[in-house]
Amino acid sequence: CRRMAPRRVPEMSASNESSGTALDRADVVGRWSLLSWRQTYDDGRVTHPMGEQPVGYIEYGARHMSCMLARRGRAPFTSGGQWNANAAEKAGAYDSFMSYCGTYEIEGDVIVHHVMMSLFPNWEGGVQRRRAQLIDGRLHLLARIEEGTPQARTAALIWERAAD
Repeated sequence: CRRMAPRRVPEMSASNESSGTALDRADVVGRWSLLSWRQTYDDGRVTHPMGEQPVGYIEYGARHMSCMLARRGRAPFTSGGQWNANAAEKAGAYDSFMSYCGTYEIEGDVIVHHVMMSLFPNWEGGVQRRRAQLIDGRLHLLARIEEGTPQARTAALIWERAAD
């Protein structure tokens, strides 16, 4: 994967959160590069889970999808290899990367991801719903996470079509 130079992306406003405009597969099929990922908690806190300049791709095919998100500039292991590095380095690698894949369907302005595999095993066999909107050629995905808990929040990810 080629690392892209950091880009500034305008923050989404509340008016961008739901257009009610239906999408179809032709709108989303292809590979998209991550521009930003922001989480806004119900108590007003704002976080950037992979930093303010994350890297990642989401790809939609005819039926399947995959998504990989990472913190820019992840540190290589120094204590060992892929399987025998120390626990702290392995935890750091987990904390700086997220991936999942599966099938998907579109229901109006919602993309429903049916998760088959995920770095976070709790998602496997489940469904991840993303409200989707195309704004100026960029794909905006919004998700409610951990609803009904003190950690309830809205995740907002902005993607642009990836250059080959």
